[in-house]
Amino acid sequence: MRGKNLIKNRGGQKIKLRCVGVALMLLVGANVPRMAVASSCPDLRVVFARGSGGERWKDDNYLAFKSAIETKLAMVNLNYEFIDLDYPAVGVGVDKLDVTLGALIGSGNAYEFGDSIKSGVKNLKNMVNSSACPGTKYVIGGYSQGAMVVSKALSSLDSSKIIYAATFGDPWIYLPEGVGVMPAACKGKNLSDYRKYVPDCYAYKGLLGANVPYRTEAFVDKVGTWCNKRDVFCSSHYNVSDHLGYISDDLYGDASKVIFDKITREFGLPNTISSPHDTAILIDSTGSMVGMIEEYKSEALRLAQQTLASGGRVALYDYRDLDDPYNPVEHCDFNSCTLEVFERELADIPTDGGGDDAESLLSASFHVMTSLKWKYGSTKSLVVLTDANFLAPDRDGMTFDEVVAMSKRIDPINFYIITNSEHGDDYKLLASATDGKVVTNFDELELLTDYIMERYDSLPRVEETLEMVDRPVLTIQNVSDTGVEFTSNSIRTIVILNGAILGVTSEKSITLTGLNSARENELTLVPINDDVRGDAVTMELKNTPTSEGNMNLVPKVPNTGAK
Repeated sequence: MRGKNLIKNRGGQKIKLRCVGVALMLLVGANVPRMAVASSCPDLRVVFARGSGGERWKDDNYLAFKSAIETKLAMVNLNYEFIDLDYPAVGVGVDKLDVTLGALIGSGNAYEFGDSIKSGVKNLKNMVNSSACPGTKYVIGGYSQGAMVVSKALSSLDSSKIIYAATFGDPWIYLPEGVGVMPAACKGKNLSDYRKYVPDCYAYKGLLGANVPYRTEAFVDKVGTWCNKRDVFCSSHYNVSDHLGYISDDLYGDASKVIFDKITREFGLPNTISSPHDTAILIDSTGSMVGMIEEYKSEALRLAQQTLASGGRVALYDYRDLDDPYNPVEHCDFNSCTLEVFERELADIPTDGGGDDAESLLSASFHVMTSLKWKYGSTKSLVVLTDANFLAPDRDGMTFDEVVAMSKRIDPINFYIITNSEHGDDYKLLASATDGKVVTNFDELELLTDYIMERYDSLPRVEETLEMVDRPVLTIQNVSDTGVEFTSNSIRTIVILNGAILGVTSEKSITLTGLNSARENELTLVPINDDVRGDAVTMELKNTPTSEGNMNLVPKVPNTGAK
C-alpha cells in the first residue's frame, strides 16, 4: 500500500516495493516444535519470543503467529522452520494489574524480569549472528515481554540476515509522533515507518519506557510494530483486555501479510496473497477526454474484472467542473457495479464541455469518497483519469488538505492518477500524500493495474482525531531513603520496579522493602484514570548509601506519555 516502485523478481513476476506488536500475562499453546525441513540450515527461520509466563512451544501467541505465517508459506517452495525462542519469559507481574497494593511494597522476584529479557536478547543474538548457517535468513516476532526482547536485541543483530522483525504489544514502543497535547499522529502526520497498526494517535512510549531509536538505519523497511487500540502496555490507555486480544483481533494475521510479502521478495517467490479491494474509478468527462477514455477502456475493464474476481468491489463516476454546471455523476456504486454494468456504463460516459485549464477533481473526489460505503480492512483505491490540472481550492471551497485528510480518515484511500506528461508533476503531491502513484505513459497502464491488484492493505496505521485527551498527572512531593510521597489527580497508580509490575495502589505514598542494594533499581509510578494512563515518573534508586546506610531515591525525567 505504501510502496513507490514497480520491479520484477527473479522469476519475472511484477511485484511492488512496499515501505512498510512484554506480556505480563499467562498464555498457552503447541506440544512440540514442528520442523518443515530436514536440513539443519534451512532457507528461513521464523523465531518468536513469547510473553511473560508462556510455556515454550505451548504458548497461544506463538501458535497463532506460527499458524498465520505457516498457512502462507505452504503455498511456496521454501525450506523453513519455526522456533519458539529459548528464554525464561518469567511470569513476573502476571496477575498484578488488578491487585490493589497497600503502602508497603516488597520487591519480591522483580529482579528476574530484567534477567529474563537479558537472557532472551543474548540467545536471539547468538542464534542470528552465528556463523553456523550463514545462508539462513530470519523473521523474528515477539509479544509483550517477547517484544521487549526483540526491540532490545535489534541493534545487535546482523541486519543482512533479518528479513523482518515484528513486535506486538511492546511496553518499550517508541512513536515520537505521539508527543504533545495534539500530536502529529492525530493529524496523520510524521508517522514512523515501522508503525503498522497503532490506532491510538497518543501512543508515544510504552508503559515500561522506550527503546530509542526503535529501529536503526540498518533496519529500514525491516521492522513493524502492532499495538492494539487500548493496550495498556503500548497505547495511552489502561486496558488489559486489548493486551490479550492480539489473537482474537487477528493482528498476527494482519502482520503475516506484511511478513509473507517480505519473504517472497527476499527469495523471489510468487505472492498471491491479497486483501479484498474497493476500487473506484473517477473519469474527467470533458470534451477533450474522448480519446483518453477510449484508450483506457480495455485496461479499466481488466482492473474491474480482476477486482471482482478476487472478491473485491468496483464503482464508476465521472466529473467535469462545478460551473459547467456538472456535478459528479455516479454510474454504479460498490453494490450495483457488476462487470456487465461497469462495461456498459463506461461505454456510455458522455464527453462534453470543459475548455478551461483545470477541473473540479478535489470536490469530485471528496464526493466519491464520502458517498461510497468502503469496506473495513479492504484495500482502497481511487483511480483518476484526466488530461487537466485540478483547482485548489475548488470552486466550492474544497481544499487539497481536506481531500487528503478524508482519504486518510477512511483508511486511507490511495489516489492513482492517470494523466498526460504535461500534468504529471501537478499530481505528484496528491499521489504522494495519499500513498498512491502518477502514471503519464499509457504503456504503463497494465503495470499500474497489476500494481494495484498486488497491493494488500493492513489495518489503518493510526486513527486521526481532533479530540483532546485529559490525561492524569502525578507529581512527586517527597522522597526518602526507601519511600516516596506524591500527589495525583488519578484514581490509581501502577507501581513498577525494574520493569516488573508490582500492582496498583490507591495510596499516595509507598515504602519499598526487600531491595537489593547490589543491583540497579528503578521505581516507576504511572497514574491511571478509568482506561487512560498518564505520564510515568521514574526514580532511580542509587546504589550509594546515605549517612544512615540506606539508598537514595533520585527522580528522573518522566519516561512515558506526552510531554
